[in-house]
Amino acid sequence: MFLHRIHLDPRCREARRDLSDPYQLHATLCRAFSLPDTKCPGGEILWRLEPETGSDGTPRVLVQSRTLPSWDRIGVKGWLAQADPPLDLRARLRLDALTTGQRFRFRLRANPCVSRNGKRQGLLQLLDQEQWIQRKGEAHGFVLPKLPTFDLSDAEEARVDVRVSQEQMLTGMQHQGNQIRIFSVLYDGVLTVIDEKAFVTVLQTGIGHGKALGLGLLSVVSMA
Repeated sequence: MFLHRIHLDPRCREARRDLSDPYQLHATLCRAFSLPDTKCPGGEILWRLEPETGSDGTPRVLVQSRTLPSWDRIGVKGWLAQADPPLDLRARLRLDALTTGQRFRFRLRANPCVSRNGKRQGLLQLLDQEQWIQRKGEAHGFVLPKLPTFDLSDAEEARVDVRVSQEQMLTGMQHQGNQIRIFSVLYDGVLTVIDEKAFVTVLQTGIGHGKALGLGLLSVVSMA
């Protein structure tokens, strides 16, 4: 499991197209992880367009993969402005020695939603968004700290301590001409591992829907 930090050159027309259409950006990234004229293996990559830019203002993309890429396969001159050396996440995070109670800072861009009448609906209220990540964490081997509370009634629960920002509707265009729209938010916070196996699995597979539009990557940094 490898993590790559790359920067795109907005002076490149294809890079500008990809930055404006996450579905196209996913397709372009996949070319670096698959042989020509072959489909990218399912689950090969997770990625996220970061809110921060490089020191020169170039857009930053975080990519997590099972294998190492060949950026030359993208085949567009000037598309890639910079690619940092890849990080071996299993070694960097010491996942083979992971223990219950370890704490990590995390970031996740995701699609908080519920299914109603067979359709997924984005959760627009802050409390609902917080409860969504709380449920997902408990299902995937981690918990979030609770905010301090005062004079709660028996029916109320303490809210989780997580920063929710950058609410936006992502729009992508598939090759068949179908438009994809999905609601997304950015989560930043601290988590504590409660199930080592489930936590490693979610690091590999991501959380929620919309992975082809840059959602689901749970990136973590150890606080040890």
